[in-house]
Order: sequence, then structure tokens, then C-alpha cells
Amino acid sequence: MQPIPVLEKRRLQAQVIKPIWEELVARLGRAQARDILDAAIRKAAIEEGRALAAASPGGDTGMPAFIRLYDDWKTGGALETTVLRADSDAFDFDVTRCRYAEMYREMGLEDIGDLLSCNRDGTFVQGYNPEIAMDRQHTIMQGHGRCTFRYRITRSPDGDAEAGQDGTVAPR
Repeated sequence: MQPIPVLEKRRLQAQVIKPIWEELVARLGRAQARDILDAAIRKAAIEEGRALAAASPGGDTGMPAFIRLYDDWKTGGALETTVLRADSDAFDFDVTRCRYAEMYREMGLEDIGDLLSCNRDGTFVQGYNPEIAMDRQHTIMQGHGRCTFRYRITRSPDGDAEAGQDGTVAPR
């Protein structure tokens, strides 16, 4: 059986989440609804990362394996990117067109598109490989002309990952 492209998977998830989101907003207000959805999506992203790490051939979750895995998010033209660096220590690229953002806008979910997709990018790696951290200053969902992805293998002097709680690392 052919796996579902990630863009289609996110569309199906959004169709289920939309009425739940609307009900949460009606009962709890926008801020609390966002907090709940944010926490739930982040947990799901970490679990998805763990599942893909467990399925990785030979348990390889290094940066080259992550780079190959990232191709899944681009399937079917879902993302148009410009790769700036791709090696064993870093994966830097800009997204110049994001069909995820376009899809959420078409579905009337532009207010939570960042929660449904963007927030997954930094938290996914917590489950996949906690030594990979992401820094992103801009996203198309926030109205910028591009998304800036900067993934790094990050270790402290004692070998522990330096990533923040959300999987991101602050620029130095």
C-alpha cells in the first residue's frame, strides 16, 4: 500500500480538527483553544518523530537520514525549497512556496495553520533525534515571503543536546 502524501494527511487531519477547533473556541475562547491545540499537536509531532526513528533502517537518525526523510514533506510539490546547506551537521533551506499554508487558507484555517503544520517542524525532531535542533525566524504562515529552516546537530560539551523545550535552538 502506498503511503499517504503528508500534504494529503494534513488536509484529512485538518478536516477533522476544524469542527473540534470551532467548538473549543466557542466554549473556551480563542486563547485557551490555541493552547490546547498547540499542546496536542506538539505531542503528536514528537510521537510521529519517535515512530519514524524506530522505523529508520539500522536506527540511523543522523542528519543525512533526516534530510532524506524530509523529502516526504515535499511530495507532490507541497513545498518549493532552496537548499542552502545539507551535510552531516546542518540542513539549511528556505521554503519559497508552501502548499500547506495555501491549503489551510483555502480551508479557512489560516489562524491555526501554524499549529497544524509549522509547530511540528521543531518538535518533530525531539522524537526523531533530540540532537537535531531547529531555528526558524520566518514563516509564510506568519505572512513572510519565505520560511527559514535551519536544522543543526547540537550538543553541549558533555554531549547532551542543547535544544530548547520546543525543539528549537536560539541563534548564537
